[in-house]
Amino acid sequence: MRRAFLVLIVAWGSLGQTSPPLPSYARLEANIPYDQHPQTMLDIVSPSGPAKERRPAVIAIHGGGWEQGSKEAFTEQVLPWVEKGFVAANVDYRLLGVALAPAAAVDVLKAVEWFRKNGKRWNVDTGRIVLMGRSAGGYLALIAGLGNKNSGIGSHHDMAAIVNFWGLTDMEDAITGPNPNPQALKWFPAEEQRGNLARRLSPMVYVRKDVPPVLTVHGSDDETVPYMHAVKLTKALRQAGADAEMISVPGGKHPVSDELMKPVYPQIWEFLRRRGILK
Repeated sequence: MRRAFLVLIVAWGSLGQTSPPLPSYARLEANIPYDQHPQTMLDIVSPSGPAKERRPAVIAIHGGGWEQGSKEAFTEQVLPWVEKGFVAANVDYRLLGVALAPAAAVDVLKAVEWFRKNGKRWNVDTGRIVLMGRSAGGYLALIAGLGNKNSGIGSHHDMAAIVNFWGLTDMEDAITGPNPNPQALKWFPAEEQRGNLARRLSPMVYVRKDVPPVLTVHGSDDETVPYMHAVKLTKALRQAGADAEMISVPGGKHPVSDELMKPVYPQIWEFLRRRGILK
């Protein structure tokens, strides 16, 4: 299987926000356009020290129910990756107040394409790019990393891995199934064909053997995204012969608290080491 970077894409506020002060190990290049829309900007957060060799990278996608969130507010979640030596592309995308589904997914693919073409400016190893996101961002990471031409949202690229933090995995369930998600319903256009769009934008539809390694982190007490979404995707990927793991966080809600996340990060780094992404 071809390997590429695991990308984390995260953002939480609104346009015009200021990123928090960074620790000495990180540096910021802010508001770089990756597409034509005012909202399609990203920040590059990279290690401040000199690079002895090409670096792994993460494309970070923020959550916020497709309705709110910003890259500036997500910077804090990107910093653990930068501290580990990753170059982070921290991505903003069009929210539902500007454009409904599938606009945010289209934007994420554009960001991936832009970063793969331009990552050399930050000494990025394009074979070690990780795609990562939280909540709505976790879903966007999954559909960008697992989808193919049938998704109809743009050109998909091979990634080194996907890290999904408590994102929806079955959009059909969220839109037309027994577990409707209020935010997903707001993101989708109110039209008769929304069921077809939900299927086209559902990560579960693209389960197959030849996909990047997928790590899903999910709290056992999540009341926003059903815990079984994480279980269902991980089981289906394994049955298909794909590389997939799940970290269940006992007592974790939505989002999982910072305190409960502390023992999770070492497991994430080990997942990436075993696949040659983090050295």
